Amino acid sequence: MSAQNPGPSGRRARAAALRAAEARRARRRRWLVRGMIGLVLAVVVGGIAVVIATNQGSSPPSGVPAQPRTTAEGRTTPPPWDAPADVAAAVKTAGLPMLGAEGTALHIHAHLDVYADGQPVTVPALIGVDESAQRISPLHTHDTTGVIHVESPVNADFSLGQFLTEWQVSASADHLGGLRTDATHTLTAYVDGKSVGGDPAAILLHAHDEIALVYGTAAENATVTVPSGYNWPSGL
Repeated sequence: MSAQNPGPSGRRARAAALRAAEARRARRRRWLVRGMIGLVLAVVVGGIAVVIATNQGSSPPSGVPAQPRTTAEGRTTPPPWDAPADVAAAVKTAGLPMLGAEGTALHIHAHLDVYADGQPVTVPALIGVDESAQRISPLHTHDTTGVIHVESPVNADFSLGQFLTEWQVSASADHLGGLRTDATHTLTAYVDGKSVGGDPAAILLHAHDEIALVYGTAAENATVTVPSGYNWPSGL
């Protein structure tokens, strides 16, 4: 039998060789697919791990609570009330952090007026600001205008209770500092000229709120014109 015309045994051997070669190619294809799937999974899992590690490293906890305190802790003495000497301690009591710079995720302003016995009480400058340490609370004042600055690294609610605690002035429905309600004296909180019941410390701060706390007798309070708004300077 010539080489060009193999016999039955030769044809069977060639067919077996072809089947073996095809089987090897099929196995290589399966290994290749499995290898590609493994590589893709490794890249995806590794990418997720890198993102998580990066986020954890570049975004430390802000220290701003998800829910603000709705009580006010501090002095129980009559006004005036100066800005606290230990800023960091007052801010910590309010449950807020001291930051290296003003936050930018939330930037709003509210205004606070306080009246006692018919007379205005000054809201001091630099509440929540430690100039010597170059640190600042997300809730602070820069001057004596009564403008409360909310400049936070995260979006969150902030309350009058947090601010009064930073100021170290105790407050609730029946007192403001050492000013206590009785048969002849009342304490009323207003937001945009409308009275608000309950604990004034629970009032949340919103952009351009005008908040007024008015304490005194009926005759003294009658001399107070409760503001319904504030003449906001350009840029605030």
